[in-house]
Amino acid sequence: QVRLVESGGGLVQPGGSLRLSCAASGIIFSINTMDWYRQAPGKERELVASITSDGITNYPDSVKGRFTISRYNAKNTVYLQMSDLKPEDTAVYYCHAHYLASDSTAYRYWGQGTQVTVSS
Repeated sequence: QVRLVESGGGLVQPGGSLRLSCAASGIIFSINTMDWYRQAPGKERELVASITSDGITNYPDSVKGRFTISRYNAKNTVYLQMSDLKPEDTAVYYCHAHYLASDSTAYRYWGQGTQVTVSS
C-alpha cells in the first residue's frame, strides 16, 4: 500500500518560514519524481516545486527564490523549505509522487495534505 504522509504545516506570520516533510512508503522512492502542490480555497491545485530522481528541481515564478525542494532517498522523504512566506501562500499543501514505467504506465500518488496558513 502506497502512503505519502505530509507534516510540518501550521500557522506562520508573513515573512516567516516553514519546512514541510513528506514521508513515502510502498514505492521505490528513489525512482519517483516528487512534487509539492498547493490548493487555496476556490482555486485550482497548482504545482509549487518538483524534484526528479536525478535531483533536478523546478519552480514556478511565484515561489522561485523563496521555496526549496529537496529529497533524502535514504529516508524516503521529500522536503519543502518555505521562506519569506506571504498570505497568498496560504493553502493546503500536497505531496505527489509520479513515475513513468518503461511500458508507459504512469503511476501517481497523492498525500492527504497539510494546511499552511500565513497570517498576522
